[in-house]
Amino acid sequence: MHETVPERARVFDRRLLRRRRARAVADTLASGGGHDFLLREIGDRLVDRLADVTRRFPLALDLGCRDGTLAGLLAGRGGVETLLQCDVAAGSVERARSAGPVFVADEEMLPVGAESLDLVLSNLALHWVNDLPGALAQIRAALKPDGLFLASMFGAGTLAELRSCLMEAELAESGGASPRVSPFAGLRDAAGLLQRAGFALPVADCDTITVTYPDLFRLLADLRGMGETNLLLERIKHPTRRAVFARAAALYQERFAAPDGRLRATFQVLFLTGWAPHGSQQQPARRGSGQADLRDVLGDG
Repeated sequence: MHETVPERARVFDRRLLRRRRARAVADTLASGGGHDFLLREIGDRLVDRLADVTRRFPLALDLGCRDGTLAGLLAGRGGVETLLQCDVAAGSVERARSAGPVFVADEEMLPVGAESLDLVLSNLALHWVNDLPGALAQIRAALKPDGLFLASMFGAGTLAELRSCLMEAELAESGGASPRVSPFAGLRDAAGLLQRAGFALPVADCDTITVTYPDLFRLLADLRGMGETNLLLERIKHPTRRAVFARAAALYQERFAAPDGRLRATFQVLFLTGWAPHGSQQQPARRGSGQADLRDVLGDG
């Protein structure tokens, strides 16, 4: 699969993403699951938001479907009649095939026709996109008028504890720090990107999910199991010294342990909602079109 973003604009290693996504699906199959609990929890919250929309969606797309988790959560919910699925990793696509029609596609270059979809869903896939504004614009173009886009993605507050401990540990042990936790969008950024992409009635909100772990290494194992480890092109390419992880584990225990000794890890999840423009949608009042005099309202006339 070809890269679709110019090299100078790339932040994430999409080739590595494909390998890690496929490995995560294979590991889930081999271990019987467990690492994907967060994917399922956030997917369930995404479907709950869709269920609040009282209409039918004849044709929907799950963008970044992984192993078909969202298709399973949608069963009998959300008004979806036909669900297509796509993922950047061929291994994920094979696993998702049992959940319905599926194909390989990159979130950075949607192979769907203009105004062909009634609904686009995406669960924890878009935070790895190099050109998020471009991806959102493609999604907007793929929606029929009055079509709905609903997505979840990790936000800027995700893994703040891990970020600070790893950085301090590496500075102490190696004399410098390399980027280890990806730069995610903030809530205000996400709302602005929806507007920029041309969505009507754009809304961005967030949930904060706190997960506790017995130690740092169990957290790292879950991130690997979800395919959510460092994909930065500027990451270090050699194995990290054990002393760095040992110091980071000690710092994490010292600063972020609950009374029972378990360590908290914070995930900020952004939920994005936008509609393809349509004449039937509520429109903001035209400037200067008000009929009431403010002085009359305030009793100052």
